[in-house]
Amino acid sequence: MFSFIKEFLVFLKERKKFILWPIITVLALCGILIILSEGSVVAPFIYSIF
Repeated sequence: MFSFIKEFLVFLKERKKFILWPIITVLALCGILIILSEGSVVAPFIYSIF
């Protein structure tokens, strides 16, 4: 799994696909937020945002 991520990041750097960096960052942050708030009391409020 980590080799895929590393290869993808190298691809973005070599092909100069800088427009994809913000999209990937936002998607990763949303995923992390959902995973971390899954078992907490804040979960219903987070899910209502999306």
